[in-house]
Amino acid sequence: MFEGFSPIVQALQGTLFTWGLTALGAATAIFIRGNHRIILDSSLGFAGGVMLAASYWSLLEPALEMAASLETYGKDGEWSFIPVAVGFFLGAFFVYGVDMVMMRCGVENPVHDFYFQEAPRYNLRRRKARSGSNEEGFPEQEQELDVEMKENSTVDDQQKLMDTSHWRRILLLIIAITVHNIPEGLAVGVGFGAVGRTKSATFESARNLALGIGIQNFPEGLSVSLPLKAAGFSTWKAIWYGQLSGIVEPLAGVVGAALVTWITPILPYALAFAAGAMVYVVVDDIVPESQAAGNGKAASWGVVIGFIVMMSLDVGLG
Repeated sequence: MFEGFSPIVQALQGTLFTWGLTALGAATAIFIRGNHRIILDSSLGFAGGVMLAASYWSLLEPALEMAASLETYGKDGEWSFIPVAVGFFLGAFFVYGVDMVMMRCGVENPVHDFYFQEAPRYNLRRRKARSGSNEEGFPEQEQELDVEMKENSTVDDQQKLMDTSHWRRILLLIIAITVHNIPEGLAVGVGFGAVGRTKSATFESARNLALGIGIQNFPEGLSVSLPLKAAGFSTWKAIWYGQLSGIVEPLAGVVGAALVTWITPILPYALAFAAGAMVYVVVDDIVPESQAAGNGKAASWGVVIGFIVMMSLDVGLG
């Protein structure tokens, strides 16, 4: 990222960097065999800690300073919390709305679905479809699948049912992670668009935000590729779909930088919107998911370490 470039170009460079780290995180599936859920949970916790720290130091603090500098919000900035609170709420509500849409599509927690439902069920279906077996005695979560398969008279029908359900879950997994990457791309773009508007809105803070988002994108890439690999995908296919989840960030980053560059008054709202969206993702998705498999302590320490790393980057690098 070059300091002399326009905010839009800087935002593009920053979000290409974050996308690259998403791909790198997805690629670590090469070295991981089996489920290794504890690795994913501690990584998700780390990502949550990074996002929480970035939300304050790189987004909310500049937003408050920016609002305080505008006469609209009081002579001494006593009403500066209003645009920040409104933006924060709208950001959280945006992610909430997306989650509601995803639930209507039939997925509430895509990573959880893959680890505890799709992976064992897919592997079972593949074995049964190959052998034509109709054995009884499978676990409870597989009984519904068994009933569906028994209604089909041929192995080809069973294979077709398996493929349709499997690909639907894959699509929902990728869409869910991708949509949740939009606020991160916006945050980087808005960060660069805000450079120079307040004392804390510097090129260094925007660069640090991009670095922090990139670091937390590493486990996010893994959170797509690892469940896919556990569900029976080849390593390279799992990596391919994992990196696709971050492809939306460059687009969101450019849009965010362009908006705040052209429409200055929305800057406090935009910074707070990105912060609200990220905090909601952490509280509603990342933290519960990281604790769902009984690895709560590892996930919690991941949050602490991630927060310290991002805080240190922001303070130590300017």
